[in-house]
Amino acid sequence: MKRKSKKNKSLILRLFILCVCAYFTVTLANLWGTLNESRKELEALNEQYATTLNDIEEYRALLSSDSDKEIIEKAARERLGYVYSDEQIFIDISGN
Repeated sequence: MKRKSKKNKSLILRLFILCVCAYFTVTLANLWGTLNESRKELEALNEQYATTLNDIEEYRALLSSDSDKEIIEKAARERLGYVYSDEQIFIDISGN
């Protein structure tokens, strides 16, 4: 009788250990996916940060040039879409 009881306990213990290992494997796979998504997000944020730094340097250069005309012209072109009367604007509609 003792052998059968001991064998059942051993089987239950093995099944429990197998379930715990399966749980750890699934959890590790999910964490790996989350890590990869976070890395991609970090890369995108780093690119955005670099672009923002470039914009800041450009604005600093404009401010240090002491030319109000350049600042006003740039703002009118970018924000308001103004152009000179003799300019030709080409718009690429191909989507590339």
